[in-house]
Amino acid sequence: MVEPVAVAGPVAYLTGEYPRATDTFIQREVAALRGHGLKIETCSIRRTGAEHHVGEQQRSEAARTFHVLEAAARPLTSLKAHLAALRDPGRYFRGLRLAWRTSPDGIKGHVYNLIYFAEAVVLARHMRSRGVVHLHNHIAKSSCTVAMLASEVSGIPFSFTMHGPDIFFEPYHWRLDEKIARAAFVACISHFCRSQGMLFSSAVHWPRLHIVHCGVDPALYDAPRGAGAKRLLFVGRLAAVKGVPVLFKALKRVAVDHPDLRLTLVGDGPERAALEAECRAMGLSDVVEFAGYRGQAEVAQALLETDVLVLPSFAEGLPVVLMEALAARVPVIATRIAGVSELVEDGVSGRLVAPGDPLALEQALRALLEAPTEARNAMGTAGRERVVAEFDSVVEAGKLAHLIAASAKGAA
Repeated sequence: MVEPVAVAGPVAYLTGEYPRATDTFIQREVAALRGHGLKIETCSIRRTGAEHHVGEQQRSEAARTFHVLEAAARPLTSLKAHLAALRDPGRYFRGLRLAWRTSPDGIKGHVYNLIYFAEAVVLARHMRSRGVVHLHNHIAKSSCTVAMLASEVSGIPFSFTMHGPDIFFEPYHWRLDEKIARAAFVACISHFCRSQGMLFSSAVHWPRLHIVHCGVDPALYDAPRGAGAKRLLFVGRLAAVKGVPVLFKALKRVAVDHPDLRLTLVGDGPERAALEAECRAMGLSDVVEFAGYRGQAEVAQALLETDVLVLPSFAEGLPVVLMEALAARVPVIATRIAGVSELVEDGVSGRLVAPGDPLALEQALRALLEAPTEARNAMGTAGRERVVAEFDSVVEAGKLAHLIAASAKGAA
């Protein structure tokens, strides 16, 4: 039984787009926070397209979410928000000054930050109208800039969850130092992530950097798996960062000796058309299936029919899909980057390979596909034990809930 966490009022939960098919871990965190007794008011900068609402739960979440950009685009709503904020001119102009001071270089950077300020003023009014006592933002880029400015204008403390890897490519552009300095706390998804936060912030602020993993509900993946059938699974955005062409190169060589091998790609993205063309050119059309977006339940079902999950990414934070696979007792092959080794133990729950190396990926595929079923099952069992112990979404959300409760009470 989950013990409720006492928070004096509603908590606003903000991200760039919510709910989104590629970010089911955020939806899980929101649900788990509600399970801990917090009243969560979901807010999204942009409205997600209907293609991201792949289940009734996501459609329901979309209907109850406040969309900041849409509200800010309504002249009367925006005017009322600015007039309300100007009742405290000190906070209003400190927020405006903060937006200007933290803008990226150039006219475009300043214009964007002024837009973020306008969005922040609207969000601040919405939060006041709902009695919000704390604002939490997930992902440290533009939505976090809005959260920081809304906090300054409203006086409501804010915090954020930091992932990577993209925020670490441009930490000065996104003023990670300023966000860490002003946040009540920062939830870091891995030790690697926390170390990057330490790198780009003053040591005086390091104590507010906490490890709060993204997680999964292990019970959703605790079902008997089918017999081995040489089925591989990839789940993720079809974008350059995921390294799918490297997988194709390895797959083509392995398929020569394993003609019954099949790979399913779950997900969509900007590289899909190019990847489909490359697949045809390499003669892999009969081996590879492009399945498009799938809901959480469909991914869980696909894992029951999979021998190995493969994630050949060039850059990651700590992929939730690896947690899902391990929770389903599926051994994984992933690249040795960022926080991945904090979850996957090479040779124990899967294999870790160098990013961008098709030969190493080929060898790892052969090793797992040709291993005895008992050996793969042992890897899957070890992986599930790790997830249950350290990546349970309810437990991790409890850590976040306690941090929010402490902030709402004014504790450091």
